[in-house]
Amino acid sequence: MIDWLIFIPACFALNLAFGPNNLLAMTHGARGGVAFAQKAAIGRLLVFVPMIGLSALGLGLVLTASAALFSVVKVIGAIYLIWLGVRLWRAAASAQVEVGATTNLSMSRAFRAEALVALSNPKAILIFAAFFPQFVSVEAYWQSYLALGAAFLALEAVAIFAYACAGRFTMRVAADRMPWIQRASGAMMAMFGVLLLISPAPEAMGRPAAAR
Repeated sequence: MIDWLIFIPACFALNLAFGPNNLLAMTHGARGGVAFAQKAAIGRLLVFVPMIGLSALGLGLVLTASAALFSVVKVIGAIYLIWLGVRLWRAAASAQVEVGATTNLSMSRAFRAEALVALSNPKAILIFAAFFPQFVSVEAYWQSYLALGAAFLALEAVAIFAYACAGRFTMRVAADRMPWIQRASGAMMAMFGVLLLISPAPEAMGRPAAAR
């Protein structure tokens, strides 16, 4: 039986942890609004669904079992994050300060950014490969994994909403400082890209507990 009293607060803390995807939600919320950020973040959620499924199949993702494959995805994601950071920094000079302005924002581009960053995020891989199995019920393996996955996605949606609201609130109270906020977001995005580039691949989690 799943221990929801432990899983929900622990999982939500992981959902709320500040990282590249949540920074994207905050940035999209500031520049395009909460609804825009939530729609863009569907790209993230759609990527997480098969990642959870792969984790359930092998108690570890395919990416964690192949160092070469993980490295390719990680490098692509890192370069993309750095590119996003540079792009945000350079666009800061012409940042829109009007509440509700969505100039230069593309839903398809924001959607792809969320999806690619989610795919190359080591934190998500470790959550599905190492955190979920600690709560799986052996007697009802697939049902419990499905329940854990659904709960994670629901909590992730709440975290996305919270970060999008935080970005929008910042935009409203400090619209005149939006260029500086955008530069800070761009710098952090690039920093996440560099950290992702130098981070090691997660260890495979499919080993028996005694071997870990």
